[in-house]
Amino acid sequence: MSIGENVAANLPYLRRYARALTGSQQTGDAFVRATLEAALADDDLKASLEGGRVPLYRAFNKVWSSAYLEVSNHGDGADLPGDVEADRLQNVTPLNRQALLLTTLEDFTIEQSAEIMEISAEEVEKMVQDAIAEIDRESATSVLIIEDEPLISMQLEDLVRGLGHDICGTAATRTQAQEVVAEKTPGLVLADIQLADGSSGLDAVDDILSIGSVPVIFITAYPERLLTGDRPEPTYLVTKPFQESTVRAAISQALFFNTHRENASA
Repeated sequence: MSIGENVAANLPYLRRYARALTGSQQTGDAFVRATLEAALADDDLKASLEGGRVPLYRAFNKVWSSAYLEVSNHGDGADLPGDVEADRLQNVTPLNRQALLLTTLEDFTIEQSAEIMEISAEEVEKMVQDAIAEIDRESATSVLIIEDEPLISMQLEDLVRGLGHDICGTAATRTQAQEVVAEKTPGLVLADIQLADGSSGLDAVDDILSIGSVPVIFITAYPERLLTGDRPEPTYLVTKPFQESTVRAAISQALFFNTHRENASA
C-alpha cells in the first residue's frame, strides 16, 4: 500500500478522533489538514507515514501539541487553526482526555498511545485513570437511548445509570423517540442509525435537534454511513460492537463540550 493509500484508508478515523478531541468538526478538520500539509513539506515525516496509523496519529499529535502549547503560553488562540473553539482549546482538551480517546475510541494500546503522544506508558496509564475519574465527576443529566436491539439498549441503560445519569426514555423507532421527547427534552442522546421499523435514527435525532441543542452520540455498526462528508458529520461516533469504556469516554466528551458551550452562551 502506498503512502497515499495508507493515509486515505485511515483519514476518516483520524478526522473522527480530531473532532472528538477538539469538540468541533471544523476545528478538527483544520488540524488534520495542517498535519497533511506538514507531511507534504517534510520528506522524512512523509516517509514515516508508510508505518500506518501510529505514525499518522503521531504526526497529528505534533501539530496539535504545538498549537495547544501556543494557547497555554499566550492564551489568545490566535495561532490555532479553526474557529472560536480554538481560544478555549486548552480548557476543553486536557491531555488525559487525549490519552483516553486514543485507548478507547481509537483502540490503540497503551504502548501505541505512548508512542503517539511521545511520553511513557506509565504516564498514559495515569492520564487514562485521571480521565475516568473525571467522567465520574460529570454533572448528571437525563439520557434518551434510541436503539432497537433490546440487549444493547439494556446494556446502555446500565452503563448510563452507573455513571449517575437518569434515563428519560428508550425508543426503538423514530415515532417512539418523538413520544419520549414530547414528554421531556433529554440532556443527552445515544442513538443507533438503523431502527426496528426501518426508520432512521438520523431522522429521530433531527427531530430532537429541531427543538434545541442536545449532544448526540451515534452508536452504530455502520459508521461509514456517517463519514461520507455529504452532511455534517457527528462529533461523537462509536462503532458496534463497542467497549463500555469507549461509550463512557464519548459521554464524558459530549457533556463536557456541551457544558462549555452553554456557559459561553450564557
